[in-house]
Amino acid sequence: MTRAVVCVPTYDERENLEPLVRALGTVLDTARDRVLVIDDSSPDGTGELADRLAAELDWLDVLHRERKEGIGRAYLAGFERVLETDAELVLEMDCDFSHDPEDVPRLIAACGAGADLALGSRWVPGGGTANWGLGRRLISRGGSLYARLVLGVGVRDLTGGFKCFRRVVLETIDREAISARGYGFQIEGTFRALRAGFRVVELPITFVDRRVGESKMSGAIVFEAMRQVPVLRWKALRGKL
Repeated sequence: MTRAVVCVPTYDERENLEPLVRALGTVLDTARDRVLVIDDSSPDGTGELADRLAAELDWLDVLHRERKEGIGRAYLAGFERVLETDAELVLEMDCDFSHDPEDVPRLIAACGAGADLALGSRWVPGGGTANWGLGRRLISRGGSLYARLVLGVGVRDLTGGFKCFRRVVLETIDREAISARGYGFQIEGTFRALRAGFRVVELPITFVDRRVGESKMSGAIVFEAMRQVPVLRWKALRGKL
């Protein structure tokens, strides 16, 4: 039986992919844990590299998608693939080492201890960021605070993307109704889990800005996430969520 699958979406992450996969191999129990790379037809050859690694590592799988549609679409495709298996836990993780592989066992352990959704949080005591300027910290922390206040929830890092779900959470929430393509997907996924009555816990992490490659963050992604928040609140008030 598979215990956990770590979903790693990629687009032009050739330089980061192999170091990340091998780092995960040192912290996971590869006899019962797996990694799923979800590649959106990266033009830099990330998908081909993933295939070569999968041929070497029997705990690594690759899902190829035809085009880039945003991180939300990539994760949803990955979830569908994982839910076809017997995996009990499903994780989200960035490929660029913004999320420390050493923290993966902590998220898994939190779900083993009773959490339905464990979040790696920058904004709880003990958490934080590294290599960020003041402007980016203000935007990220302000965005999380804005979402928290509008949605009326206690989770401090609603925009974070380092997560571990028990499979029942993903089976219960209406995944097809999640509309956000970018980082608003993170807000919506956590909010839907809370609305469904699942127990969500936050574990402190340090988010480190990528050292290799280019960030996928953009003004359009931020705007989509902020626009999505009042829509979610409206749906919740009307019992449509």
